[in-house]
Amino acid sequence: MKDFIEPIARPIGAFQKLPGVGQKTAQRYALKVINMSEREVKDFADSLLYAKNNVKYCSVCGNYTDRDPCEICGTRDRSVVCVVKDPKDVMAIERIRDYNGVYHVLHGVLSPMEGVGPNDIRLKELVARVGADNVKEVIVATNPDVEGEATAMYIARLLKPLGVKVSRIAQGISIGSDLEYADEVTLSKAIENRREL
Repeated sequence: MKDFIEPIARPIGAFQKLPGVGQKTAQRYALKVINMSEREVKDFADSLLYAKNNVKYCSVCGNYTDRDPCEICGTRDRSVVCVVKDPKDVMAIERIRDYNGVYHVLHGVLSPMEGVGPNDIRLKELVARVGADNVKEVIVATNPDVEGEATAMYIARLLKPLGVKVSRIAQGISIGSDLEYADEVTLSKAIENRREL
């Protein structure tokens, strides 16, 4: 006998596709949705479709946006560029409200073990941007893990010949952790105490 009837098993399976959602959490989510009113379920589904249809990548920085270029690229100091792995890292740094530069989202980091090389992330766009936008400093804010450090060193080797200052966020973030989960004070200190590579 199956654990769940098909109309319950389907949303459980859908929720399990989300990162960090296991069987029990997916079951709770599915049962919560089933117990919602039809209007609430429709609003929930509509909000997901709205986000999917209206969120795109900024053509300049690669962050999530609903207009192009994004608001950050249009209003901030373009002489300082903070390089991050994912859009969620932009959200994490924005929480500290101290940074007034722009971003460059790589959409990944170098990881030879997983077959991710320099052509698989947005490094060419970064080099072009540094050359075209009169960038004075590039802050590399990749995660402080093996791949993040390797990516930071590669970026430094790429950009140093262009005469731009390349710095690395300070080690206020614990090794092996993700920027997404760091608190505002830790992130603020990491940006404030960055070091040149």
